[in-house]
Amino acid sequence: MASKSDKPVKNASGRYDNVDFHKAVGFKLPTVKASYNRRDILLFANAIGCTKSELHFLYELHPKFSCFPTFPINLPFKQTSQDVYDFFERALVTDVPGVPTFDPKRSVDGERGIEILRPVPVSSQGLDLEINAEIVGVYDKGGNMIQEVVQTMRDAKTGTVYAKMSAKAFGIGQGGYGGPRGPNTVSYNPPDRAPDAVHVFQTTPETCLLYRLCGDYNPIHADDEFAKQGGFKGAFLQGLGTWNIAAHGLLKELGESEAERLKSFKARFANIVYPGDALETRMWKVGSKSGVDEVIFQTVVRSDGRVALSNGFAKIRQSPLRSSL
Repeated sequence: MASKSDKPVKNASGRYDNVDFHKAVGFKLPTVKASYNRRDILLFANAIGCTKSELHFLYELHPKFSCFPTFPINLPFKQTSQDVYDFFERALVTDVPGVPTFDPKRSVDGERGIEILRPVPVSSQGLDLEINAEIVGVYDKGGNMIQEVVQTMRDAKTGTVYAKMSAKAFGIGQGGYGGPRGPNTVSYNPPDRAPDAVHVFQTTPETCLLYRLCGDYNPIHADDEFAKQGGFKGAFLQGLGTWNIAAHGLLKELGESEAERLKSFKARFANIVYPGDALETRMWKVGSKSGVDEVIFQTVVRSDGRVALSNGFAKIRQSPLRSSL
C-alpha cells in the first residue's frame, strides 16, 4: 500500500496532483494465492481450440495427460475461485506509489508474455501456489498510462518457480502527467517470405463465452450492450483468448503438440477480434540456439487482414530426434 506522501490526490478538475511514475518502479503488489483442478485444465484446452488429435490435453486418463503450457497466464484472474466473481472489484488491487488510481473499466491489455520454467502440473493439489507481482515500469504515452508488471508463479512450500509472466496494461486517457515514455522495445517483424507454418481457427459467437469460464469474467466479452457503452460494436474476444489460440496453433504446427517443448511465448494486442472472425496465425522460424527454435509469428483476421496479434515471438524446443542429429 502506498504511503500518504506517495499517493496522488484527485483535484477539482478530476486530474491528480502528486504524480510521479518513477516511485512505482519496484513496487510489489499483494501476493495472491492460486489453485486449479484437472477440470480447469480440460476446460482451458477446449476453450483455446485443442482437438481430439491432441487427446493428452483433453482427457484426464490419457497416459500423457498434460497441462497446456500457457495455462498459468489466466491464474492472476482466476486465483482460487471456482465460481464467477466480480471482475472489476478484483481488478482494484491496491494503491501504487506515485500513480493515479488505475481505472479497469478504461483499460485494455497491451502485451503479454510467458516463460515456462518447469512443466505446469495438471492440478495444484498438494501445492501452495502463489502469484508474486512487481511493477517494473509505469510509462506515459499519448495521454495513456502504461503499467508494466512481471508475475511469478511459485509453490510457496518448496520455492519451485513454474512460470514467469509479463504484462503491459494500457490505461486509456489515464496518462498525460509528463512521465517517462518507457524504453524502446524490440520489434519482431515477419520476414519477407512465405510463412513456415499457418494455423487457422474459426471463432464462433460462443468462443468468448466459453473462454471467460477460464477466469476472465469481464462483462465486455459477454454483454453486447455493455461493450457498446465503451464504443465497441458488441462483445469481443478476450485478448488473451486470441493470444492462447495462437499459442495452441504454434505448438500444434511447430511443436507436435508436446507441452514440454514450448519455452516462451509473447505478443502484442493490436486489434479487436469479434466472435465469428477466423484467426490465421502465420509463423516463421528465424533462428535456432542450443536445440531451441526461435519463431516470429503474427495473427490476422482472415476476412479483412487486420492484425490481431503483432510482435509475436516464441521459443520452441526441437524434438529430441532432431536436436541429436
